[in-house]
Amino acid sequence: MSVRRNRRTVTLPLGLAVASALAFLPQAASAAETGPRTSAQSVSPADGDTLSYVVNLRSRHGSSSVQKAIRKAGGTVVMAYDQIGVVVVHASDPGFARKIRKHPAVESAGATRTAPLSLQTTTQVGAPQVLGEAEMKAAAEAAEDGQEPLQPLQWDLPMIKADKAHRITPGSPEVTVGVIDTGVDDTHPDLAPNFDRAASVNCVSGKPDTTEGAWRPGEDESPHGTHVAGEIAAAKNGVGMVGVAPGVKVAGIKVSTPEGWFYTEAVVCGFVWAAEHGVDITNNSYYVDPWQFNCKNDPDQRALLEAVSRATAYAERKGTVNVAAAGNDNWDLAAKSILDPGSPNDSTPVDRVIDPRKCLDLPAQLPGTVTVSSIGAKGIKSSFSNYGRGVVDVAAPGGDSTRYQAPEAPATSGLILGTLPGGGYGYMAGTSMASPHVAGVAALIKSAHPHAGPKQVKALLAQGADARACTTPYDIDGDGTADAECKGGKHNNSFYGRGVVNALNAVTK
Repeated sequence: MSVRRNRRTVTLPLGLAVASALAFLPQAASAAETGPRTSAQSVSPADGDTLSYVVNLRSRHGSSSVQKAIRKAGGTVVMAYDQIGVVVVHASDPGFARKIRKHPAVESAGATRTAPLSLQTTTQVGAPQVLGEAEMKAAAEAAEDGQEPLQPLQWDLPMIKADKAHRITPGSPEVTVGVIDTGVDDTHPDLAPNFDRAASVNCVSGKPDTTEGAWRPGEDESPHGTHVAGEIAAAKNGVGMVGVAPGVKVAGIKVSTPEGWFYTEAVVCGFVWAAEHGVDITNNSYYVDPWQFNCKNDPDQRALLEAVSRATAYAERKGTVNVAAAGNDNWDLAAKSILDPGSPNDSTPVDRVIDPRKCLDLPAQLPGTVTVSSIGAKGIKSSFSNYGRGVVDVAAPGGDSTRYQAPEAPATSGLILGTLPGGGYGYMAGTSMASPHVAGVAALIKSAHPHAGPKQVKALLAQGADARACTTPYDIDGDGTADAECKGGKHNNSFYGRGVVNALNAVTK
């Protein structure tokens, strides 16, 4: 079966379909058999099929003259982000991008998808491992004084000393973390106390929608964003679990279509929205569809790369720290070449060999982004986690198969506990789960240093991390063959970057 291999859901070898739409265990590590979603049916857009585009303006030009040219070329302007010189357009002429690129005020332009807007593609989404009543009761009975009822299952918190940090401060309600994802259920009892409605939005169309509840996932949509939000800021309120930073605010910035696709126009909207609505940290546990890597020598992909780059840079200039998951294919993102077998994932994927120095994973490989690898309950690189010297900044718990990295009792699963839509709780795994731990620690740093800018927050994040030497040899499945090679020294290497984030240091240093 052709599988979509990304950072949204991990399917583990113990029969657990974990999470919803964002991460895979690599076949190289013999840890995954299926992924969360397959490629869409084969599609070749033709005349009359409407596609979405981004048109990037040259910095010295405004958008008014270009908008006239867009309309003349048969396009319809959906949204003009003059702050960054990006215009979102719908057009049915397959030659639209080629025509508009000729305009002297246009730097680049490209289709954001290969499937037409009218096509409702379907995805295969792994169901979360939902926490049952018996396990919840046992956890509550094991909880010590001062712990939340499900906290004994959260082995990830003591690993980064978040439990000790909470004794000093839970973080400030003046700090907001934006979850750019599949939507957040703000009615969940562990999220409602900390939810920031004013900073929440639906950006799926590329244009902000602030209708009440528009940021929530639909009934049949992925619970991924809600899980991520709980990892970051589930309240310490005597209910359920607790987040890394239970005193900060969390906002839902929905950028995923109901079918599970994260397209450029939505992601651009999400970053610009965060920049202009007081969001201090963004968490990004996805890659921008339909290309797992966007290559600069392709005119369409170059335009997507430029648009997202402008949006993330704008957010950082406005004071936002952007944190992103490294991905879940057990790839070395600093290698000279990688085989990408799944792009474009919304029509007909083809095998292509790319240079990850010239073809970038968005937003994880963009300048300024804090890129996060995943570790399991034994503190070593998760079997699925991407890595790369000079690419990975820090590491954090993202879980792994209990077969490979089992936690100590009373925790029972090597996966990460999080909130689920409808008031539930469940386990997921992936760099998708590691990234929110880092976002939470960054929020604690911002709470302790409210006037710190993004560069200072990122510096403190790296300085406070616990250095971790390479795991050598890295034979995660014990078959006698190395599954990945770690390069670098204890204080900066390809598996763990500057080290594993430390929440206690975030509030004391």
